[in-house]
Amino acid sequence: MSETYDFLFKFLVIGSAGTGKSCLLHQFIENKFKQDSNHTIGVEFGSRVVNVGGKTVKLQIWDTAGQERFRSVTRSYYRGAAGALLVYDITSRETYNALTNWLTDARTLASPNIVIILCGNKKDLDADREVTFLEASRFAQENELMFLETSALTGENVEEGFLKCARTILNKIDSGELDPERMGFRNACSLGHFCSLTAP
Repeated sequence: MSETYDFLFKFLVIGSAGTGKSCLLHQFIENKFKQDSNHTIGVEFGSRVVNVGGKTVKLQIWDTAGQERFRSVTRSYYRGAAGALLVYDITSRETYNALTNWLTDARTLASPNIVIILCGNKKDLDADREVTFLEASRFAQENELMFLETSALTGENVEEGFLKCARTILNKIDSGELDPERMGFRNACSLGHFCSLTAP
């Protein structure tokens, strides 16, 4: 039996290697922690249908490799993404310092209108924290990003991160801020709207 949905959103999970991107995806799709997580080679993919504001939305989520040597490969997957989780590790200042580069990639290669939520992952390791909530919150505000701290291990705020992003995209469509036709959204298998954002 084929799934039916109102919208199909392409999402990216981006950020430096070792921040827990694959674990966030696994927690969201499977509702459990991925114990044996190795560095992603290239791109991993997952999808899940969710209910957002009375609409059925299928999220197609592309989990990209964070290692520099895969950067040219993963960049090709940015095109057409409607939303992204920009992930850093709260216990690693280095991953936080790299956020500007990832953000530039997303807004240049996907679309200036891509909806991005900043996720400070590994919230369960608060004792080893190197980046304060306030500092990341300021970064999010300055760059017009939503912000949550998450834990792929406990599941805290993981679902909320994906849903908040999807909700914002829907709100922008409803308010007319995003025009599905002008933005290059296209129908998907006559089941709904494929909401990919391409620069006008």
